[in-house]
Amino acid sequence: MCTVIVHVPDAVAPTSPVRVLAVRDEDPARAWDPLGAWWPDAHPGVIGVRDTRAGGAWLAADPDGGRLAVVLNRAELSGVDPATLGSRGHVVLDAVDGIAPGEAPRVNGFNLVEVDSGGAHVTMWDGTSVRTEQLAPGIHMVAHDDVDDPATARIVAWRDAFPEPGDGAEWWTPWLDALEHTAALDPTDERAIVRDNRPYGYPTLSLLVVAASVSASGVEAVYGEFDQPGQWNRPELH
Repeated sequence: MCTVIVHVPDAVAPTSPVRVLAVRDEDPARAWDPLGAWWPDAHPGVIGVRDTRAGGAWLAADPDGGRLAVVLNRAELSGVDPATLGSRGHVVLDAVDGIAPGEAPRVNGFNLVEVDSGGAHVTMWDGTSVRTEQLAPGIHMVAHDDVDDPATARIVAWRDAFPEPGDGAEWWTPWLDALEHTAALDPTDERAIVRDNRPYGYPTLSLLVVAASVSASGVEAVYGEFDQPGQWNRPELH
């Protein structure tokens, strides 16, 4: 039940970067590796947040190639033996390499946010069909259902709280300010972005934040963890 905020620049400013702020929710007991170059042989030059168990990525980027991808979980497939399914994290690595998920991926449901210098799109797999939505200029929010989903409480509550990012070196500061404002809610509140999902039947809590800027010059990404899962403290992104 992660959350991703994306700003696609207006068509009148095609050289402006696409900006991304991604908040990861995961079981704290499931080990991960922070943003780094974890796949030097299979994916040279790619950096990402690695899932230690399955070896894939929650978020990955090719800094020189100017491509970024991040995955958010949708509902799990019904009537399918989980042992026959692969890891959604490898869908992310394929995406950064320019490989599309295909018509019927053998993984559980996902929203795959992909960004390059030309814009951003979201590929949605719900176990029945694969759909892709190109993101129009402006601010968008993605969680566990559709893009800007009016049935998702946190999107309704907070999408308009994130301003268009500026051009400074730490352009993400206003977005962290907005994220801090959302954290006035209890992390178990349906509207919360910094979350404790255990009351909803998931062992996942918000763990970390990645901010990324994607342009024709490449990808610049910074990373920070919360001191305590599911509890706000302002992370230092670097």
